[in-house]
Amino acid sequence: QVQLVESGGGLVQAGGSLRLSCAASGVTFSSYVMGWFRQAPGKEREFVGSISRSSGRTYYADSVKGRFTISRDNAENTVYLQMSSLKPEDTAVYYCSATSRGIWVSNPNEYHYWGQGTQVTVSS
Repeated sequence: QVQLVESGGGLVQAGGSLRLSCAASGVTFSSYVMGWFRQAPGKEREFVGSISRSSGRTYYADSVKGRFTISRDNAENTVYLQMSSLKPEDTAVYYCSATSRGIWVSNPNEYHYWGQGTQVTVSS
């Protein structure tokens, strides 16, 4: 059974940083492109970024480019989302996900597995 479990969310002031983690089990982790999405209340799920199977490439939404960094540790079956210079508009539930498709896929319907999400709240 595939499980993705996010952690690291919380409350942070604008301008601050947080690092989210997502631990995978029940899946050959290195075989999947890993992505991060977020969903704010009343809004659709939004692509944040993705990382290739070997960590060689990353792809980010324009809204987070230069502020967020995705990394992964295939030995630990874990993917990370380092968030810096946080803004109130970054407030959302953040989800990690896995896809067998390419790194450039930003449509959530193309991702096969999802975590339960972790709340990130940025206060102004």
